[in-house]
Parts: sequence; structure tokens; C-alpha cells
Amino acid sequence: MPVAFATLAEWLAYIEGQHTRSIDLSLERVSKVYHALAAQTSAVVITVGGTNGKGSTCAMLEAILTAAGYRTGLYTSPHLLHYNERVRLNRSDASDEDLCAGFAAVERARGNVPLTYFEYGTLAAWWLFCQHNLDAIILEVGLGGRLDAVNLFDSDCAIVTGVAMDHMDYLGDTREAIGFEKAGIYRAGKPALCGDPHPPVTLLEHAQKIGARLLVQGRDYGFKGDKQQWNFIGQAQRRNSLAYPALRGANQLMNASTVLMALETLEEHLPVPMQAVRQGLMAVELPGRFQVLPGRPSVVLDVAHNPQAAGVLAENLASMGFYPETWAVCGMLSDKDIAGSLAHLSARVDHWLLCDLPGPRGAKAEYLAQTLLSLAAKGTVECFSSPAQAFGEARKRAGEGDRIVTFGSFLTVADVMNAASAAR
Repeated sequence: MPVAFATLAEWLAYIEGQHTRSIDLSLERVSKVYHALAAQTSAVVITVGGTNGKGSTCAMLEAILTAAGYRTGLYTSPHLLHYNERVRLNRSDASDEDLCAGFAAVERARGNVPLTYFEYGTLAAWWLFCQHNLDAIILEVGLGGRLDAVNLFDSDCAIVTGVAMDHMDYLGDTREAIGFEKAGIYRAGKPALCGDPHPPVTLLEHAQKIGARLLVQGRDYGFKGDKQQWNFIGQAQRRNSLAYPALRGANQLMNASTVLMALETLEEHLPVPMQAVRQGLMAVELPGRFQVLPGRPSVVLDVAHNPQAAGVLAENLASMGFYPETWAVCGMLSDKDIAGSLAHLSARVDHWLLCDLPGPRGAKAEYLAQTLLSLAAKGTVECFSSPAQAFGEARKRAGEGDRIVTFGSFLTVADVMNAASAAR
């Protein structure tokens, strides 16, 4: 008999132990459970993959479509503080009760098929979305694309935000190999967007081979802007005099223009007026993406955990203005390109407060310190047992005009978020 639990915490503990591996890229097992689940919807489905920028793109799509009056579902991962953040209905996190019902439905459908934590969550989110009369469902790919559980669902529009080096153990150690994996979310005859102005040849070739309607940033659509406003230039639409998105960072116009191009391709099903675009871009929120907390010293939270994202973070820090000293709280996972990521920040930090991360994948602070030494990074270096401990020390010692930047992992940012909240 399928198990049943009364609380979300019990369900999460249970599903974490139902597969011997945390990541098992394959659609065969999860496809069997999906068909047994028999959950269907008439909603427009948008799938979002890519190395970086997925979360921002999903958040903008959700905000604009909600502002246009559509009923939306959004599935993302990982979460920062609470699992409920992964599943949203009409811009609100799903309740414990809804999530428990979703997990129970998946458990009834799976029989003896083993599922990973992510696969359980993906199917539960889909089941929950199908129980509501939604107009649009936005699904963020977890890892790669071709073999990710999210790729079970045929989308009406698929977006690859960009292709960079990350998860090489699973996706390949070249940008061409990774590009092919990410292009796996494209569908024949459907809009296939690429927010990367220089996509790998493998992505272009795959889209052409299957007959997807490929649209590439800078070639088929784009944007222009100045310090006050920006314009979107699409295939059939121009949206002029737009305010910058509420999400910070120079890279957000790349994401925003891809969002508006996606919405243009879906105009027949989800027409979006100009006012909804304006409202959505002003209202969009996404914790942990170049998020600046109120107060002094300035505290910047960014989940950047690969070289490309760290490079963007460095550019964004450079645009913030003058700060006497920059304190960095950094913890990373050992399977990331630690040296490549730290190299982008090595010249912008005066004091490094490095921290251990928990679990078998967590890198030790001492390893990060050795990496900085090999990079000849400037500034002082200290090691701590947790991000919260490192952040507490930074708060004690940073001057009022300084800034503290926390980056390296979702785990790092989450721990500092909790510490900052408790200190208020």
C-alpha cells in the first residue's frame, strides 16, 4: 500500500530516501509514473532552461502574465528557505496541504518505480497545477534539459537562457556538449528561444534538425537602452520606453528581452497588453539574485556558483559605486569550478570570509583558501565553519560605508538570509 504522511516535513524526509542517487538523468522511470498519474491541463506551458538566468526569466514571465490577469503556475528549484518556494500558484507559494496532496498522488501512481527527490517534486508540482484551472504554467529545468524530468512535458514555448560551463560531470566538458543537452527541451514546430547571442553550433543544429522555430538573441530579437529606459525589438512587436526590471543587474535586459520575445510568440494564446509588461517588470521579485538588503553596511546576496555567474556578479559590483572595503562571505560545493568562479572576484574583495558547507558535496573553507592563494588574490583570508558564522563576523567588523557580498551557493545565501533575518 502507498504510504501517507500528515506533514510536508515527513513527505520530504521520505522522498529523499527513495532512490540510491540524488541525480539520475533518465526519462524512462519518471515517464512511467507520469503516464500513471494521468494529470492533464489545457494551460499554455513554457519551459525554461539554461546555465544562468533561468530563475530571473521565470520570475519575469510569472510577474507579467499575472499582471495581465492570467492564472499562473510556476515550478523552480532549488529553494532558499522553504520547499514551498518551488511551487507557486498565482504568485503565492503552495501550501503544505497542497504539496502533501501532490506527493500522495505521485506515491499512488509510482508503484515500485524509484524516483529521485527532484523527480518526485516535479511530478507533484505538475499534478497540483493540473488540479487548478490555470492559463499558463512555467517550468524551470533542474539540470541540463534533454534528460531532465521537466522535459516530460511538451511545451508551447521553450527558452534556453544561455549556455556556459557547469555540471560538467553530467552534461559534458565542452560548451558544445552542454548546448546539445540544453537544446533537448526544444520541440518541433514550436518557438525555441535562445537568450545567448553566441549559441553553440550543437544547439543551432538540433533546433534545425527537429524543425523548431528558433529565435536567437541579437539575431532575431533584441533590445536597446540608455540609463533611464529601454526598448524591446521583436519580430512583430516593439515595446518602447520601458522601465528597467526591478531585478538588479546589467544582465537582466538580456533576460527581459527574451521574456518579451517568448510572450510575442504566444500572443495568439496569451495576449499581453503594454501595461501588464510595465507592471510585471516593476513588480518582479527574486530573492538571492543580486539582492541588496536594506541598511548599512550594504549586504548583497547572490547565488552565483559558476564562472559565468561570478563574472556577472563582479560586473554588477563594479557598477554599485564606491565602497571603502568589500567583505566576501563565500561557501561553495566541491563539484563546482571553484577556481574559475573565485578568479572573477579575486580583485574586487578586500576581506575573504570563507566557510564550510554541509553534506558530502560541500567544499571546506580551507580548500577555498588554498584556491585563492593559488590565484594570488588580494585581501585577507579567514575560514569559518558556516556561512552564518562568517556573516556574523563580517557584520561586526565591516564599516558603515562598506559592503558585504555573499555568494557561491544557494546554501550559502540561505544560511546568511536566516542569520540576517534573526539579527533584525
